[in-house]
Amino acid sequence: MSKHPSDAFIFPPVEQALADPNGLLAVGGDLSSARLLAAYRRGIFPWFSPGDPILWWSPDPRMVLFPEEIKIRTSLARTLRNSAYEVRLDTAFDQVLQHCAETPRHGQRGTWITAEMRAAYRALHRQGYAHSVETWIDGTLAGGLYGIAIGRVFYGESMYAHRRDASKIALAHLCLYLKRREFGIIDCQMETAHLASMGARPIPRRRFLDLLEDLTAQGGSPGPWPADGILDAYRNPAGRKQRP
Repeated sequence: MSKHPSDAFIFPPVEQALADPNGLLAVGGDLSSARLLAAYRRGIFPWFSPGDPILWWSPDPRMVLFPEEIKIRTSLARTLRNSAYEVRLDTAFDQVLQHCAETPRHGQRGTWITAEMRAAYRALHRQGYAHSVETWIDGTLAGGLYGIAIGRVFYGESMYAHRRDASKIALAHLCLYLKRREFGIIDCQMETAHLASMGARPIPRRRFLDLLEDLTAQGGSPGPWPADGILDAYRNPAGRKQRP
């Protein structure tokens, strides 16, 4: 493990990450956009508590969700078809970020989404790398998620729900959106039961890094995400006959 990533944003080889705690690779540095993008491209992400130094991680195995493998259970499928919700992209990034930071988590004290982290992700949003997927119900932001897009990889950072299934609605639409734009994977970072229930699974770090090398070199330039009519797809899937 390295104590300080260099000023040239060159991190130590991820093979040097600790086994316990799993994936701890480096300590220190900063959260500049250049450093964060360099880290994500190498399969490294920051995660630390308020008052701690910046900690950089690359766990093995790595939790990922292939967009085509998302599990939509019967109750969620019913919600996606029938509920009066609206999904938007990049219209309330700051609000989603704030809610993710402030929403209580079971077994977790405080938040890792510190003020410094929020400032860093806002900068990436302004540059077209960070995006939010938002579930609106009755005109109110009810849940959502945010993450980073580089090439054809989406690095999921956090999600929250203030209404039942609001974050799942956002994730389901994100997977469809990414699939239609030929994204290869969603990086989920750490293994959780919630993500596993939605279809995410752990893969060896070496395979994850091979996927990153290929997929981050693909795709277009960063920028706002257009909706392109995809966000109503669960209610009006292609080929579904409409009632007269």
